[in-house]
Amino acid sequence: MDSLFPGAGTVINVFAIIGGSIIGGFLGHRFKERMRELVTDSLGLVTIVVGFMSAWVVGSAALSDAVGEGFPLLVVLGALLLGAITGTLLKITEKFDSIGTFLNQRLSGKSSDSSRFIEGFVSASLLFVVGPLAIMGGISDGLGTGVDQLLLKSSLDFFAAMAFAASFGSLGVASSALSVGVYQGFFTLIGVGLGSAISSAQIDALTATGGMLLIGVGLRLLNIRQIRVADLLPALLFAPLLVLVMASLHS
Repeated sequence: MDSLFPGAGTVINVFAIIGGSIIGGFLGHRFKERMRELVTDSLGLVTIVVGFMSAWVVGSAALSDAVGEGFPLLVVLGALLLGAITGTLLKITEKFDSIGTFLNQRLSGKSSDSSRFIEGFVSASLLFVVGPLAIMGGISDGLGTGVDQLLLKSSLDFFAAMAFAASFGSLGVASSALSVGVYQGFFTLIGVGLGSAISSAQIDALTATGGMLLIGVGLRLLNIRQIRVADLLPALLFAPLLVLVMASLHS
């Protein structure tokens, strides 16, 4: 499906998240606490599976050819380490929490149960923006090659938003649409400005690194370990840069 205009896919995605949040918030009040916890656990399990599927791209032929055999995993590791250092210095997690608190106070008009709002906003934002479809779909949208990937992502995000909203409330999850609009809009601009300059190897590195972050989100949802995934987000910028550096050394 051709793009109606650059960014059309992201606009559809934003409305899908808001719509799913409203429906999930309405239905969530009808669910018992035990059922809401089970919904969150199910979403966590699926997120981990999707994360592993994305991370598996680290073994792609394009990435191996670009950086050399045995080095793709080092690219992902290096991106995560540099991302962790950068994210910690920039205090990205704290900024996410601050944004969540601000939105909670502005939208709900009260600070009670703010932790539930913030967890819904942060977890949903990370899930919706970290996936490979957000990156590849945004770039494809900017290139004008179609919005098929973002339409698929919108469908998945719609149901994920319903599940999140049933557990954390609709306001926090719906607010994550702001993160999606900014993040995917950024990659759409990259697609418009750079055209086909981003190689398949760089996209594979982004996908694999994003998969690792998704696994971290899944572990958070399952309450196994509260990994500061937001602090790792800069890894998505370092991954393609490291591919570029490694490719120049490998050639």
